[in-house]
Amino acid sequence: MTEAAPVTGIDQFTEVHDRHFADIYRYIAGRLGAQVAEDVAAETFLVAFDRRKTFDPARGDLRAWLFGIATNLVSRHRRKEARHYRALSRLDTPRPHEGHENRVVMSGQLGKALARLTSGERDVLLLVALADLGYTEVAQALGISPGTVGSRLTRARKKLTPVLAPEATDE
Repeated sequence: MTEAAPVTGIDQFTEVHDRHFADIYRYIAGRLGAQVAEDVAAETFLVAFDRRKTFDPARGDLRAWLFGIATNLVSRHRRKEARHYRALSRLDTPRPHEGHENRVVMSGQLGKALARLTSGERDVLLLVALADLGYTEVAQALGISPGTVGSRLTRARKKLTPVLAPEATDE
């Protein structure tokens, strides 16, 4: 099955799930924490399966479509996500017993910085950083232009730099 082929049957959808679940899970775990990532990732594929006939390969690739669904579901969990970042911002260092996603992606300073971003800036930044999507894929996932992706990413980086590298701004 190619990425451009419509996904109509259960066997085709099973292949899509198997190919993309781990990436979707890692992205969601980085946004919401490992505890809810399994459920939200599963919900992403449930929504995708229910809407599979609406997927239009002319509007973007399947991977970007899935990340768009995942990002919309993460939006439903915004309050929890904001609380997650605020809690992480109170930590000096990640605790060793936390999941891999939190140790790698989050630290106290990063959590504090992410909490200061607008939801649009945070979505773009985390789709690039956690999902490893390019500008075009992020634009497709969020239904925005690649130029908007670039400007949101630039604003996010400007907001993150003073928090994550304060010595760079002291010079």
